[in-house]
Amino acid sequence: MTLHVRETPGAGPDAVYVHGLSGSATNWTDFAGLVASRVSGTAVDLPGFGYSEPVPSCDYTPAGHADALLCWLAGRGRPVHLLGNSLGGIIAMLVAARRPELVRTLTLVSPAMPDRRPDPRRMSDPRMALAWIPKLGARARAELAAASPRERAEATMRLCFGDPTRATDVRLEETAAEIVARSRQPWAGQAIDRSAFGMFRSWAGPGLWRAAARVPVPALVLWGDRDRLVNPRLAARTARTLPDGRLVMLEGVGHIAQIETPDRVAAAVLAFWEHVG
Repeated sequence: MTLHVRETPGAGPDAVYVHGLSGSATNWTDFAGLVASRVSGTAVDLPGFGYSEPVPSCDYTPAGHADALLCWLAGRGRPVHLLGNSLGGIIAMLVAARRPELVRTLTLVSPAMPDRRPDPRRMSDPRMALAWIPKLGARARAELAAASPRERAEATMRLCFGDPTRATDVRLEETAAEIVARSRQPWAGQAIDRSAFGMFRSWAGPGLWRAAARVPVPALVLWGDRDRLVNPRLAARTARTLPDGRLVMLEGVGHIAQIETPDRVAAAVLAFWEHVG
């Protein structure tokens, strides 16, 4: 298994970071730098995202992404601290449930757990909610695509940050540049559409909750109380379902806490690692 990765040299054991839908390895840059005193970090681009090409099967379901990730992890030959955000959170959780010997600890940042009562009114732009609904979202995606890369980056931050004023010009420009780069990749649209479809289908049954109940490693759940994508009311249930789970709520923070407030996320994760040894 070959994946494009971004490495942050550091001291101690390895940590691996997994991005969410439409994200990439750059989603963890600031956080990885803050925890480099404790771990050596590797942020992956999932198949079809960032600079990673799709796997031959083009399986973009959460289980398919988990297959790719666990094969890559198995090739490293040593357990890691595994962290995932949103879709990356449920992928990391599936890996920990299936191959716990590959995982020292599990950290989930607003994992995309099934929500039977989603509320689009919580979103800053309803088109962002519609955009990821298979088939129905085609028009919304076309409208968003008509905006400039910078406008789309700003819309993403308005949706995903609890406080959009925390978005720096540097990160906005990087996000805009990634939008341009992805527009040139022939597989990018398929990767996002099929990953979204696979995630929605995974919500139809109890599979993700059952997987959470099978994770034997120490787990930390971090959730922003202003998350507009995955309802914060799922946070307590998620932590409670994990056999060795604990929860930290982040006041005033949105869906991608490791980007919005990397210092607060780093402090919580470092304390968790210190506690579990």
